[in-house]
This record gives sequence, structure tokens and C-alpha cells, in this order.
Amino acid sequence: MNKGLFSFFLLFTALLVGALYYTNIIQSPFISALNNIKSNYHSSTQYIQEQIDKHFFQARHITELNEKLEKYENNELVMQQLSSEINDFFAENNATFKVDPNVELVRTLSYQKFGDFNRVWLEVNDYNASQVYGLVYQNLVAGIVISQEGRALGLLNRDIKSSCAVFIGEEKAPGIAHGNSSEYLIVKFIPAWHHIKKGDEVITSGLDEIFFKGLKVGKVLSVTSSQGYQNAVIEPYYKANDPNYFHIIKKIK
Repeated sequence: MNKGLFSFFLLFTALLVGALYYTNIIQSPFISALNNIKSNYHSSTQYIQEQIDKHFFQARHITELNEKLEKYENNELVMQQLSSEINDFFAENNATFKVDPNVELVRTLSYQKFGDFNRVWLEVNDYNASQVYGLVYQNLVAGIVISQEGRALGLLNRDIKSSCAVFIGEEKAPGIAHGNSSEYLIVKFIPAWHHIKKGDEVITSGLDEIFFKGLKVGKVLSVTSSQGYQNAVIEPYYKANDPNYFHIIKKIK
């Protein structure tokens, strides 16, 4: 490259830099383009960061809510037991009691048999196959847990072998509720002298030592008499629509 061409190149570069530095007309397009690039860059990075923060916040928030829900449901069952005990205490005036309930969240593994929606295998820690446990879903009686081949098998409340001791209505008429392999439950052995009517609420009595007293079972649809006793058809509150998680009552006192 000769000196003349080199000098021309330097002069051209100096004029271009000077023009860009001092002339708004020439500066504006370059600055505008650079600003757009920077703006898009910052917007993109901010959006990505917000999405990352949002994802982790939601995941953390969901975890926290699930933990709170588990504690809430567990505490609700325990408080139901305490409430029943305290009411009985005041009724007796001089009663003594010891409250040490044990409630645990358990997960459903699968149905026992294809097409039978009333029996489910459960994942239970420290399972004692010699006991029968109460199964609860959000303060509603869902069924019982028995041992089958040494494993925890949940018999939901519509199963014919699922049963619990109950009270009915304001008179607290005693009876035994069990499944009927249909939409409704049956309460048998209700003493004839109790007045039972449609709409009466059915709750657990706690006398079977499987459930806490006062858990909701269902409401009376109809009443019949047979051999000195009354029988009631019950519409259960728990409908077994989503049997993924339950609370198992391992100990009521």
C-alpha cells in the first residue's frame, strides 16, 4: 500500500469517526439500532429470569401448600378426636382420659383388581397386619384397612366388607354401617325405639376403636324395620372419585 492510499484511508476513517461523534443525523440510526439491541437483550434476559424465578417459586409454593394441607388435615382429625373427648369429659364431669392419637398420610398404589373400584392397595409405613385401621379423606369416612397377604388393603366404604360403628341423628341412635357394593351404604341393628328420619346425619361413634368419634359418614335416605331393629339406607359423603391419598388412623387414643 503506497503512502497516498494509506493517508487517504486514515483521513476517511477520521472523518467518519468525527461525523459519527459530532453529527446527530448520522449518530441517530446507529444509536437507535444499538439501543434496540440492548433493549431486546435486557427484555429477553429479564423475561427468562422472571420465568425461572416464577417456576421455582411456584414449585416451592406448591410444596409449601401441600405440606400445610397435610398438616391441616392431620390436625383436623386430631382436633375432632380431642373435641369428642372434651365433650364427653364435661358430660361425665369427673371423667379421666388420655389422648394420644396417631394419624398418617398414606398413598394409593393401585386397585386390587381391574374393575373393582372399592379395593385399593396402600403404601403404609410400619404396617401392622394384625390390626384393622380407619381410612379417612378430608374428615370423611372413606373405608377401613385390612391385611391381605400381609399387605395393607383399603376397603372403601362401599365395599360389602367395610364397616364401622355409627350414631344417627340428634338421638345418636347406634348402628353398624357397612357397604352394599352399590351407590349407598346400609346401617343395621338400629334399636327400634329410636326415631330415625330422612336427612339425619350419620357420624362415627368411635365405639369400634377404629375411627374417632364424630367423623362424617353420610345422611339417611330411607328407613325400614326388620326383626325388632331398624335399617337405614345411607348416602355416603365420600364418593371415592379420587382415591390417591388418604389418612389412616393408626391409633385413636
